Amino acid sequence: MSKPSSDYLFQLVKSLSKSEKRSFKLYASRINSREEKKHLLLFDLLDKQKIYDEVQVLKKEKTLNPAQLSNMKAHLYQQILQVLKLSNSGQVIDMQIRDMIDYAQLLFNKCLYKQCVKMIDKAKKIAIQSDRSILLMDLLELEKNVVSQTIESNNVNRVNGIVDETEHVAESIKNINIFSNLSIKLNSYYSNMGFIRNKKDFDDVQNFFNSSLPAYKEEKLSFHEKLYLYFSYVGYYFFIQDFTSGYRYAKKWVRLFDENPEMIVPKLEMYIKGINNMMVAQFKLLNYREFAETNKKLQAIPAIPGIKITDHVRMILFKYSYVNAINLYYMRGDFKGGISLVSDLEEGLEKFVSRLNKHSLIIFYYKIACLYFGNDNYKKALVWLNKIINSKDVDLRQDIHSFSRILNLICHYELGHAELVEYQLKSTYRFLLKRGNLGKFQKIILGFMKKLTHNTANERALIMAFRNLKRELLPLVDSPYDKKAFIYFDIISWLESKIEKRPVQEIIREKVKNITKEK
Repeated sequence: MSKPSSDYLFQLVKSLSKSEKRSFKLYASRINSREEKKHLLLFDLLDKQKIYDEVQVLKKEKTLNPAQLSNMKAHLYQQILQVLKLSNSGQVIDMQIRDMIDYAQLLFNKCLYKQCVKMIDKAKKIAIQSDRSILLMDLLELEKNVVSQTIESNNVNRVNGIVDETEHVAESIKNINIFSNLSIKLNSYYSNMGFIRNKKDFDDVQNFFNSSLPAYKEEKLSFHEKLYLYFSYVGYYFFIQDFTSGYRYAKKWVRLFDENPEMIVPKLEMYIKGINNMMVAQFKLLNYREFAETNKKLQAIPAIPGIKITDHVRMILFKYSYVNAINLYYMRGDFKGGISLVSDLEEGLEKFVSRLNKHSLIIFYYKIACLYFGNDNYKKALVWLNKIINSKDVDLRQDIHSFSRILNLICHYELGHAELVEYQLKSTYRFLLKRGNLGKFQKIILGFMKKLTHNTANERALIMAFRNLKRELLPLVDSPYDKKAFIYFDIISWLESKIEKRPVQEIIREKVKNITKEK
């Protein structure tokens, strides 16, 4: 029996909306044959199951031949995709243009060249308006074939026009490829290790980025060229922890859509990402008021005229909305309020768990753990930290894996698990050493935790130890490569809460208020 997570047909059926299921049934019932009835029967059986069980499918319907089931599933899968294509082709610009390219090719094959040219011109107009360079190149290649078959008085002018247009589009595609390749490579490095760890990381990233950028004049770039250029710069500056510069390019990114609102619907995912990156920078820079304003923009996205909320769009809106909602509670120092989100968030995670990438899940787990930690609920924090620590994906976001283990140690300390702290210190040290994440911050914390496990001194001595640790850590706040540690966990506030015997969220709330007043 196929595993539930690996049965693509079952996943596809369960992803369909009510209207899509209805469209499929109308499409499939157009042919009143015995085989088509079997396909509809199989569709209904899969639709009714909550967990895919092929054995139960065959038990419930004896007319289905086990030997033919594999072919039936493949045929049904293709039919569903065909219906989805038909129902979405009028709403997705790329699909509209591709359909026109197909129609033009069919007309060309029929030697109906004038009709073919009309179809090409119509498609080109849409491709140019929507800045679809790659599809425009396909149209130009087809147009060259048509011109070679139709000798007319204006052929020379038309040929020159096609050649000039092809060269311009080719240059645009080249830049888009360079910028998008650059951004996806940076994202891959970041997903693997997180922020830069040392000068070598910084030099490697800087050299890679600068050597990959082509010469360009920003004002002459097309919409898509600018979009991927800004995408690259945001990724680069976030990677090296220059959030001020990253914010500048994130604002350019969103402003590009504000100046070209007709591009929001066709490039919706990139618009959402741009808004999210603005909020990430505002969060890191503690620009509370700007963050709250941008959040309104994020929440207003579903109400934009012409927007089609697909499952993919719904998923990324879920991801960014909840991450930023948690960040908003962080900025307020309201961890208790943030915990009120967790039950709804868990429900959403359960719904999207098979679709969210592991990187996003790790971020959610860590942020939820920090909410519980900030609310002094160390047992609950451990539950979420263990989801990361016990994960097999230790090469994904090694920085979060590292800080999860450090926060895990502090949680056990807070719970009075002295033996566990001593035991896990060694494994944490080995993990950090193996992953190359044993920086000054980590060494100081691990050394401090080791002293605590062997120290049964009185409370006064303990507070003195916390003060000494704070004194050691403060110089690292401004260190270019060690300051990232304070992004993951505000240990200074935790130490101050220990020294002053006050809740950590009270300390953080006061700091946020002071920073907000200054800004």
